Amino acid sequence: MSSYQKRGYKPKNKKEEEVVTEEQSTTAEVFNNLDEGANKTEEWAARNQKPIIVVIAVIVVAVLAYLGYNKFIAQPQEIEAADELSQAQVYFESALEADISEQDSLYTLSLNGGAGKFGFVDITEEYAGTNAANLAHYYAGIAYLNTGDYQKAIDHLEKFSSDDEILAPLAKGAIGDAFMQLEQPEEALSFYEEAASMRDNDFTTPRFLLKAGTTALKVGNADAAEKHLSRIEEEYSESPEAEEVPVYLGQAKAMK
Repeated sequence: MSSYQKRGYKPKNKKEEEVVTEEQSTTAEVFNNLDEGANKTEEWAARNQKPIIVVIAVIVVAVLAYLGYNKFIAQPQEIEAADELSQAQVYFESALEADISEQDSLYTLSLNGGAGKFGFVDITEEYAGTNAANLAHYYAGIAYLNTGDYQKAIDHLEKFSSDDEILAPLAKGAIGDAFMQLEQPEEALSFYEEAASMRDNDFTTPRFLLKAGTTALKVGNADAAEKHLSRIEEEYSESPEAEEVPVYLGQAKAMK
């Protein structure tokens, strides 16, 4: 290891003079290498200046485009879509509360639009990709289910996605309802089972466990029926569905 030499230090003998000379040579070599590295970097940058500028420009344009899209296109589109959705929701909610004789016409208005506003179907097409369009798929699916157009109900409900505790299983279970109306109970059973397992709450879970249990009875699957119905009895004994369990559970056990 070399020792630190004070400024102005003079070697006392030939051996020390050789050591100093060697250290100075090594230091000079290090700085030369650094200079060479810096020069090579500068040369590389000079040779590739145009591609570097292009890459930087592309990144800047992409960032600005993303920010611009969100500010000037996505956000205004979300606001506009939500405004269109509000009138369709009014028709839909009115249909839920109306007499049976008036429901179809109100559901139709919610689907096709009225009062100068889009209906759910137009919203899903004109504002695809927005939160409002996603929600419109759910409403459209339920409206078609209530007006008897079961295949369209399935088509819209399958396009709806949500992490909501209630809406997510309701949408999945509604697909099961549509398949039941199409007299396809095996398909309905799979959707009821999925809806029951998606969330664990006192509203949707026992609701779809009961539908899964009764549908399993319909297709002759006594084991599945007993499994779903017993879970209501054990875990959701306070739910309204629990009152219906004994009859169906008895049928399931009798089938075995």
